[in-house]
Amino acid sequence: MAAGLEVNVVSDGYVVHDGGKDRIHYLNQTAAVVLELCNGTFAEQDMPLFLQRAFELPEAPVADVVACLASLRHEGLID
Repeated sequence: MAAGLEVNVVSDGYVVHDGGKDRIHYLNQTAAVVLELCNGTFAEQDMPLFLQRAFELPEAPVADVVACLASLRHEGLID
């Protein structure tokens, strides 16, 4: 997770305030979990399997995780 973010838990995910850019981001529960996994100790390639198990999905959401990570990077929420 990028430095300088204020993360607030809400009923359906996170509200993230980026004070440096004065921007607010709304993350659903899945995006919030992906953001939490971006802590430097969890490999990106392991995230889809983790989500599959956590949400009891029939398949690992590889494309969704890749898209989520790209969006989080684009918005400056992860390094």
